[in-house]
Amino acid sequence: MAKKEERLLRVGVLGAGQIAQAAHFESCTKAKNAELFAICDVAEDLRERMALTHGARKTYADYNKMLADPEVDAVIIATSDAFHVPASLRALAAGKHVLCEKPLGITVAEVEELGRAVKTSGKVLQVGHMKRFDPGLEAAKQFITSEMGDLVAFKAWYCDSTHRYAMTDAVQPLIVASKNAKKPAENPKANLRRYYMLAHGCHLIDTARYLAGDIVSVLARLSENKGMHCWFVDVNFASGALGHIDLTLAVRMDWHEGFHIYGKNGSVIAKTYNPWYYRSSDVDIFREADGASHRVLGADGHFYRRQLEGFADVILHGKPMTGADVNDGIASVRAMVAIARSAESGKEVALADVWGGV
Repeated sequence: MAKKEERLLRVGVLGAGQIAQAAHFESCTKAKNAELFAICDVAEDLRERMALTHGARKTYADYNKMLADPEVDAVIIATSDAFHVPASLRALAAGKHVLCEKPLGITVAEVEELGRAVKTSGKVLQVGHMKRFDPGLEAAKQFITSEMGDLVAFKAWYCDSTHRYAMTDAVQPLIVASKNAKKPAENPKANLRRYYMLAHGCHLIDTARYLAGDIVSVLARLSENKGMHCWFVDVNFASGALGHIDLTLAVRMDWHEGFHIYGKNGSVIAKTYNPWYYRSSDVDIFREADGASHRVLGADGHFYRRQLEGFADVILHGKPMTGADVNDGIASVRAMVAIARSAESGKEVALADVWGGV
């Protein structure tokens, strides 16, 4: 574990559920420039157990009280999707920086409102698209930006596996639940189309935008067959590049995720792993100039910790944001809504024309 810096970002985590237990608590304790200062959750049994396990200095049952604590510099919003925007707005109003779990929100209207609040607050808001901190993807981004020249075509796929939960259980820490945990009014899994797009599609869309740039329109097809949901989406990028993305849940095979990128001076081929393995993507960068491929090792694959360290560097040291900002989060929600509308209508949909939710 890296030696802690002298000045640490004091982080309060809202929500002590699965994503906090599997990712954010450990990230705070391992980050070189942050600390787990406080935990807030209405479930007392869960809150106190997590504080004891991970060494948080303070605990809160009331979110407003945590936000009123002058020693808390920033909050991680680790709640259900429906709570992301309201919790982020309250944090910004209290003068706190925000690292909000993905997706940023569930409707275009609410994320646009949050975008305006971020602009007037002067605070940092980063969206938890942690794949941007995968060393393999970072190497691909660097090659695309500095050497590849014009990007012509982008193909990507994100296929969750029927075997994923057995694999996840083997590598994640014991996840503790509480009957007192706060839940959204509507069960997120009651609508699987919406749930799969928000939980998984947002990763695929952000990877596409991170590597290939802004998406201007989509043409989507959806198949719901044999217990599988499959979206095939043709994508038009602002650069003029063409794209195709495949979101399928759940495939009868191992986790299947990756991308191909074809450009003027080279290409990139990538295989991405189940994120809970904390294994960097295998990314082969082919340079036309020397006719050879190159692959980074990416030994440090703790994407969640690296994400938090990047967030803290922006706040503590004024470094440029390398994670997803509020505009990226808004664009991701717009893309998900556009895909949903296109799948319903069978027509191409421009992101600028969409409203409502997924």
